[in-house]
Amino acid sequence: MNDIFKALSDPTRREILRLLRCGEKTAGELADHFAMSKPSMSHHFAVLKEAELIRSRREGKQIYYTLDTTVVQDAIAWIHDLFGGGGSHS
Repeated sequence: MNDIFKALSDPTRREILRLLRCGEKTAGELADHFAMSKPSMSHHFAVLKEAELIRSRREGKQIYYTLDTTVVQDAIAWIHDLFGGGGSHS
């Protein structure tokens, strides 16, 4: 879970996840939304992949990214249980 919090702590990575809600995008399509170098974008993709929030596939020279919705849903459920999961608060 620490990998997920690390990944979500950065606004660029949160924006990448938001962009991927609409479906699969290439690395280039995602990078077009940010004013940063390719190595910086690659670092953000690597952190998101390490947290298993996104998946990638290569097709020729293109790398396509998609949300790993299972992990995202699990993380949301965990956060909900932690902070808003009902029960009594004294």
